[in-house]
Amino acid sequence: MNKKLIGLLLVLSMPLTAVAEMNSPHGGDMGQRVEHLTKELGLNPEQKTKVEAIFEAQKEKSKALHEETHASLKAIFTPEQLTKFDAMQAKHKEMRKERMAGKAEK
Repeated sequence: MNKKLIGLLLVLSMPLTAVAEMNSPHGGDMGQRVEHLTKELGLNPEQKTKVEAIFEAQKEKSKALHEETHASLKAIFTPEQLTKFDAMQAKHKEMRKERMAGKAEK
């Protein structure tokens, strides 16, 4: 039972990890993505502005989904499970920070 619960938590936390990376200043940086598309596709200023707006809207949707998912999980977890889940999330967040710091140094 515990293995299944842990597996479920890991699977459910994957989208949360992706959202966190998209919203972080380094992982999935919107400015870098826009500049890459501008350079590779030759976007004009109007297109660049529209692409930025699309990415910003996606970021907001992702953030809302993250919050909704966390609230849904919080509603079904016991207080003990929620404490463990929050600790897992904090550990993953720290690991992402370390990974991003390593990428920034390269």
